[in-house]
Amino acid sequence: MCPCVCFVYVYVHTCVCVCVGVWALGQVSHRSTQRQVNITVRKQEHGWWERLTMQERKPVFLAPDFDRWLDESDAELELREKEEKLNRISVESRIPKDPYLGLKKGYLFMYNLVQFLGFSWIFVNMTVRLFILGQDSFYDTFHTIADMMYFCQILAVLEVVNPALGIVRTGVVPPLIQVFGRNFVLFIILGALEDMHNKPVVFFIFYAWSCIEIFRYPFYMLACIDIKWTLLTWLRYTIWMPLYPLGVIAEAVAVIQSMPVFDETGVLSVPLPKALGLSLSFSYVLHLYLVLMFLGLFINFRHLYKQRRRRFRTKKRKAY
Repeated sequence: MCPCVCFVYVYVHTCVCVCVGVWALGQVSHRSTQRQVNITVRKQEHGWWERLTMQERKPVFLAPDFDRWLDESDAELELREKEEKLNRISVESRIPKDPYLGLKKGYLFMYNLVQFLGFSWIFVNMTVRLFILGQDSFYDTFHTIADMMYFCQILAVLEVVNPALGIVRTGVVPPLIQVFGRNFVLFIILGALEDMHNKPVVFFIFYAWSCIEIFRYPFYMLACIDIKWTLLTWLRYTIWMPLYPLGVIAEAVAVIQSMPVFDETGVLSVPLPKALGLSLSFSYVLHLYLVLMFLGLFINFRHLYKQRRRRFRTKKRKAY
């Protein structure tokens, strides 16, 4: 209960007799409605009351207003939040305004718009082909979609450059893990091996990527112009939870399927001295990459989950 003010609901059609006895009261006010009487008691001395009535048992007709209820721990938390907010405002007021803020926002808006259009084209194209061709669309996904995916993933390198240059206030490691992982699969595993172009796993990789990005990029695009869309925000911070692991699993399947192809073709193999007459197959690198892939999954999943918790953190209702 607030140390300065207490709020009590007393339901009507009840004879009320509340004894406050030893507690010194200040101003008392009340407001009547058809359903209840709201009584506001302002204390003369700052302090915490153990109860509202002299008797220990609460009368059945007396109900605290729990929407405004505060105990000591809640009050300390609210005070700390207010202090943090004031400190943040004070720090922000001392930081000089960025003269290039408008230019940065315009650049970020255009970047996210282009990526949104690119991945939307991929998603719509793959969805339409799936409905028309069925499973046959699995086998020519690379030939149909690869050029646009190359463009989007090359452009995605800016997601590592932007935080490195301070254009956005995010870490470099999470986008680096994602961009490197996707481009490794796209350009090395799929692009370098013609035998992988007709694999059905390509469809699932591209579809998982596009399903995530068609919500992520418009969210950031609208954030550049200070527009918040509740449904889009929820989708941006939720849709990745099933799709991100599924995408990584599809990437791992593609890596495993490519290992015998690298062994047979010798593509990207490292030649050893002629005396040995052997070469080091690139598949050994892929074994190590599989371990790093799931380590990156853990790091990024943890990072994204923390982002989601911060975004949807529930706040206690303040007392009036």
